Amino acid sequence: MSYDVAMKRIYSGKVRDLYSDGDDILLVASDRISIYDVVLPTPVPGKGALLTQLSLWWFRRFGELVPNHVLSEDVPAEFAGRAIRCRPLKMVGVECIARGYLAGLGLQEYRKNGTVSGVRLPPGLVEGSKLPEPIFTPTTKATEGHDEFMTFDDVVNQEGRETAERLRELTLAVYRRGAEHAAANGIIVADTKLEFGWDDAGVLTLGDEVLTSDSSRFWPAEQWEPGRPQLAFDKQVVRDWAATAGWDKTPPGPELPPEVVATTQARYVEAYERITGDTWRWSE
Repeated sequence: MSYDVAMKRIYSGKVRDLYSDGDDILLVASDRISIYDVVLPTPVPGKGALLTQLSLWWFRRFGELVPNHVLSEDVPAEFAGRAIRCRPLKMVGVECIARGYLAGLGLQEYRKNGTVSGVRLPPGLVEGSKLPEPIFTPTTKATEGHDEFMTFDDVVNQEGRETAERLRELTLAVYRRGAEHAAANGIIVADTKLEFGWDDAGVLTLGDEVLTSDSSRFWPAEQWEPGRPQLAFDKQVVRDWAATAGWDKTPPGPELPPEVVATTQARYVEAYERITGDTWRWSE
């Protein structure tokens, strides 16, 4: 395939960049890493490729469960391995989150109200507790500041009941399928964030990334112990380091020490290899 020399970047997020190429979109994952909505100045080399390949692995396995935006991996050489050629979507204005365990902002919300996104949970749960069943806990998509929890009724009011019910159904279906596979390979998927959009035919379609270490909390099952923070195969190691670095969580972020970068790489790789059964080799 030949590439339009006029291909241009149309969006730059904290981690991903979007390019238009004719009627297609190129979704390019960078090596940038962000915490607390701040992009840190130190990249994690090879991270973009790993996240892209893990997303593609999941997209292939969810093909009969939900349509997705993937067209091919046929991308310019400069993006090889870390980009996906996608169909454009009109994105739904909701972050679709499924939770099977209590952690992060969900834990904070539960401690305040006994609920998460309006879903009442049993009393006495602690950090890392397994929920009676997975729950749909959507949030807003904030253009500035932080996302805020939405109730299901909020989603109904914003998107309509039929769409809200479909978003909940698909989010929980993807979570359950992914969590079941991960559990068989020693990983707990505590929660995950999904994004959906409408394609040109009006079909609700899974986009962005899916079940990666950037969009999910992955915990080693053999070390899970409710009542304390869990070891995580994600960027929690960066958050933990930042908490001791004297940083006030506002831009600019601090440089990461080499050992934190190396530990982050190792955590991402272990999650990829456990989930896929394949050996990962870093490449620049």
